[in-house]
Amino acid sequence: MRFGTSDRGGSGSILCAHLLTFLVLGGCLGNPEPSPNQRAPLSSRTVRTKYGDVSGVIITLDSRHLEPVEVFRGIPYASPPLGSLRFMPPVTGALWSGVKIADKFSPVCPQRLPDIRNETAALKKMPRGRLEYLKRLLPYLQNQSEDCLYLNIYAPAQ
Repeated sequence: MRFGTSDRGGSGSILCAHLLTFLVLGGCLGNPEPSPNQRAPLSSRTVRTKYGDVSGVIITLDSRHLEPVEVFRGIPYASPPLGSLRFMPPVTGALWSGVKIADKFSPVCPQRLPDIRNETAALKKMPRGRLEYLKRLLPYLQNQSEDCLYLNIYAPAQ
C-alpha cells in the first residue's frame, strides 16, 4: 500500500473533526462582551495598581457554560505618545488619585481598515469568514487615536 492512499483517517475524518470542533466552540463561546456602547454593572471590587486604584465592570457571557468575567477597560500603561513622545519608547504614565472607573474602551491605535461597504466587491478580496469577522469588529475600531496606550484586562469575576 502506498503512503496516503488509505481511507482510514482520510479527508472525511478530518472534515468531521473540524466540524465537531467548530460546533463545540460555537456552543461554548457566546458574544465575548456587549457592544462598545452598552453599559455593564460596575464591579464591587477595587484593584490597586502602581498608578492608582481601579474598578471594572462585570460581564455575563451568552453561554451557560461560561462564568461571568470582570473587565477593566481602558487602563493606561504609558503617557500618550503625542508631540515629542511620538515614535519614542513609551514613557511611564501619570498617577491618579481616587478610584478610576474602567468601564469604557479607550481609543485603538490608528489603522487602515478594508472597505467592506460593498459586500460583493469585498468578497472578491477576502473570504466570507473574514468579511463577517470585520463586520463584528468594526464597532470596536471606530474610535481611533494616537493616544492608544491602554489595556483591557479580563479576569474571572469574584
